[in-house]
Amino acid sequence: MQGLLALLFPAVLMLFAMAMDKVQSRLDRLAVSREHVEDFLATAGSDDVDTLAREGMPAALDELRTRRVTKHETATGGRDEFDEPHRSPQRAS
Repeated sequence: MQGLLALLFPAVLMLFAMAMDKVQSRLDRLAVSREHVEDFLATAGSDDVDTLAREGMPAALDELRTRRVTKHETATGGRDEFDEPHRSPQRAS
């Protein structure tokens, strides 16, 4: 019985580590930095707060950014050639 446990323990430990890595990657995808929260609170309207309550912070930030880009594009007549597409924040693991 102890021999079987000694053989199975490394495999179970490896499976657990892989599962925790998947959980961490999902949490990292949803992570929002303090600067993003402060920016959101400074510029959010009632519609943005409703989205925050319904769908969470990442969705509310995306909607606010989309609205800003749309407003900027209509004001300037299109995107500047130096503008980079939006990338979501990611932490190095």
